[in-house]
Amino acid sequence: MKSIREIYKIGKGPSSSHTMGPERAAKEFLQRYPQATSFQVTLYGSLSKTGVGHGTDRVLLDTLGRERTKVVFSNQTWEGMHPNTLDFSAFHQDIEIGSLRVESIGGGDIRIPGETGQGPSEEVYVEHSFAEIAYFCKWRYIHTLSEYVELNEGSGIWDFLMEVWQVMKNSIDEGLSKTGVLPGGLNVQRKAKYLMEQSAGDDKPALKEFQMIAAYAYAVAEQNADNGTVVTAPTCGACGVLPAVLKYAQVTQGFTDQEICRGLATAGIIGNLTKTNASISGAECGCQAEIGTACSMAAAALAELYHQQLDQVEYAAEVAMEHHLGLTCDPICGLVQIPCIERNAVAAVRAMNACNLSYFLTGSRNISYDMVCRAMKETGINLDHRFRETSEGGLAKLYNRKRNQLM
Repeated sequence: MKSIREIYKIGKGPSSSHTMGPERAAKEFLQRYPQATSFQVTLYGSLSKTGVGHGTDRVLLDTLGRERTKVVFSNQTWEGMHPNTLDFSAFHQDIEIGSLRVESIGGGDIRIPGETGQGPSEEVYVEHSFAEIAYFCKWRYIHTLSEYVELNEGSGIWDFLMEVWQVMKNSIDEGLSKTGVLPGGLNVQRKAKYLMEQSAGDDKPALKEFQMIAAYAYAVAEQNADNGTVVTAPTCGACGVLPAVLKYAQVTQGFTDQEICRGLATAGIIGNLTKTNASISGAECGCQAEIGTACSMAAAALAELYHQQLDQVEYAAEVAMEHHLGLTCDPICGLVQIPCIERNAVAAVRAMNACNLSYFLTGSRNISYDMVCRAMKETGINLDHRFRETSEGGLAKLYNRKRNQLM
């Protein structure tokens, strides 16, 4: 597996696969053909169907140059096509001088078919499953995943994770300070500040817990929807889950920033395993791949912070993913707002519950994280394409934008 640095990417929302990935691809193409006088980019699959809502065309025009770039939304499909595929063409005085096909595979990463050795990092981890990691840790007397991360990544990983955590906290603070309507035309009001300012009552601790976690998750997800700076965890669409859970744990339990970084390290391994063995792309496997993975990452991070055993950490991650299996990706109008923002809050609370279950019930489970990860991939691949980020089914199909109601 690659470094967990590949899971946590700092950038602008609203979508890691629809904005961050295409932007990265455009920069790569621009480097290859700096002499080009004009460009054409053709979008396919989910990029074509929801690209406007996600801002794909905007980021491509900004990167390649608005006056010299044409973006084409294509309905063409072919066998084996990745749902987030782009074709780049470069021209010099109306003569095509180069082309490139790129796949935006989720989490801001890209893949160029036929080319090897892509990506900014090499393989860092020999192990490719939780079972392999657990066996290695037992053999080396390693008790936590954060120790395992440091062994493989080196001590420099902590400076990186501290930067990640600072950005996460900033996105929460900024999100909690803002009001108004999110861009895109759905007239979605920011709710994080309103949520945090409500009185839950001192005699309702469970309600207060939910209020705080939900407000933190809303804050980050709303920043993402407003093209703000966030951290993929593992994607932009699911970026509010992990920060919300970790912020709540720090505020209520007093964990230091250094301790929180150990939770981030553990979460990164879970995200890495899912990305390696299944998918973190909503266009490829539905929202279970994004929110489900984020929930697993958050549950595992909490288990690490609460000093649970390695098998309890795995159980927390497994429970979190298991109960997101089959979750569809059907953003209304292609915007990362409905149901995406609310979904971040619900998943953050579910991560807390998964961690609590792991504390009490580890030893009685029958399903491993590796197994549920495989099940997620199989489920996602077999989901109808309308429920994999194309906005052609579910809520996206039933919602009438003009009347602001269900049809």
